[in-house]
Amino acid sequence: MKQPHPSITNLPLSPDEERRHRMIKYSVAMGIRVVCIFAILFVPGWWAIIPLIGAIFLPYFAVVVANVSTDPRRAEVQRPGNILPMTPPPSAGRADDDSRGTHE
Repeated sequence: MKQPHPSITNLPLSPDEERRHRMIKYSVAMGIRVVCIFAILFVPGWWAIIPLIGAIFLPYFAVVVANVSTDPRRAEVQRPGNILPMTPPPSAGRADDDSRGTHE
């Protein structure tokens, strides 16, 4: 069965474009962390624990979220139809020489 040719819409993002998306996600998360740090100074009493927890755990989640691929095209791996795994051809000449019984 012949596979359809991949179209330009099936191609994954370029490395530069993917890096830009990851940097935006990470920067947004770090911006929220900065807001949490400033909120610690202004939130009274025990409520300051909430922005403190956000400021502590947001760097970890920012890295995880930035490195998770959300591109659905990334899940499918396409193998070009013309490339087949290459196995070495059987060495017909050498096998015939040994099978003739020249070793007396």
